[in-house]
Amino acid sequence: MFISGFERLVALRYLRPRRQEGFVSIIATLSMLGIAIGVAALIIVMAVMNGFRQELLAQILGVNGHLTVFADQPQMNHYDDLAQRLGAVEGVVMVTPQIQEQVVVTAGTSASGALVRGMKKADIAARPLLADNIVAGSLEDYASDGGDDGILLGARLARKFGVRAGDRITLLSPQGTTTVMGTVPRMKSYRIAGLFEVGMSVYDEGFIYMPLQAAQVFFRLPDAVNAVEVYADTPDDAFAVGARIQRELGVGYRIVDWQRTNASFFGAIQVERNVMFIILSLIILVASFNVLSGQVMLVKNKGRDIAILRTMGATRGMILRIFFATGATIGVFGTALGFILGLSFSLNIETIRQWLQTLLQMKLFPEEIYFLTRMPAEVDSVEVTLVIVIALVLSFLAPLYPAWRAARLDPVEALRYE
Repeated sequence: MFISGFERLVALRYLRPRRQEGFVSIIATLSMLGIAIGVAALIIVMAVMNGFRQELLAQILGVNGHLTVFADQPQMNHYDDLAQRLGAVEGVVMVTPQIQEQVVVTAGTSASGALVRGMKKADIAARPLLADNIVAGSLEDYASDGGDDGILLGARLARKFGVRAGDRITLLSPQGTTTVMGTVPRMKSYRIAGLFEVGMSVYDEGFIYMPLQAAQVFFRLPDAVNAVEVYADTPDDAFAVGARIQRELGVGYRIVDWQRTNASFFGAIQVERNVMFIILSLIILVASFNVLSGQVMLVKNKGRDIAILRTMGATRGMILRIFFATGATIGVFGTALGFILGLSFSLNIETIRQWLQTLLQMKLFPEEIYFLTRMPAEVDSVEVTLVIVIALVLSFLAPLYPAWRAARLDPVEALRYE
């Protein structure tokens, strides 16, 4: 729709009504702010949901493999040969034999459950998320070939027990030793070689890394493992690589990919993301209805002006474009303002959170609930474009009916009682 300079001039003039028409101006201002808030809220929420998903994905796959191979038997012997076979499969970039077992951790009078992973030091060093986030102690004190009892402990778990690097904790395995007196849990004290903090509370509070040979001794798995983690080229290749591994290994093994392991978790995030998008889109819809109502009142107040313009030669098309431009301008400016606010907030959301925490003296975005130690945000240009398009479409649809009514106004009827 082409709008001439004269039509734009009149439309902008109607956006600055006289004093007696101040209520119309208030409605127009509120409508613009409503659209801006809706657009900003949508951009911010989508950015946070995207950042939340990407951050969780990076944390999960930085600690866990893309695929985990389990045997139908309780243990896998000759795991070095198995690792070589897996490493030769197309798309596999790293293979990590390990032991995964649940234990009870005790220190003093406190006790808590945890997951022990028995891994070689070289395999831990190959995972930057772990190796680069040792906040106390050193990976050098972590034994990989036996001869030492140094383990890595999650920093939040260490704070829970009040222990530090160099202290000792006791691990109890529920798979105990059977005696004439019954089953006695296996128990052993280990020195804390280091503390790691990857930024996800479920790992920082529930994971312990133990040298593979020490884990084999403690869990009674001599020269064996019970799991092999596999990394593919990319997380999206995990399903295809898993199919190749299954063909290579045949029966007797089962492969679990990261998508299946975390399906319910990421599915819940996706559902919440979609619901939030729909709910927040309603803010823009409500604001567009405010634009419509404001334009209806403007047309009613400008009946005399419309009649004069028509008698001076203005066509119905000109009148329609004038009032369409008036309403559309509100939507365009509101969308632009919302885009600027939303983008600025999203790019600085962690700084804003820290400032609000200091100002309000309360903890926002607690790690125990949201699993992360910082509030992530990732702006997706496609989603931002979609939000802007939705806002503009609603803003352009809202003034069409009032503009059509203005174009259909009979000049004679409008001036009869003037």
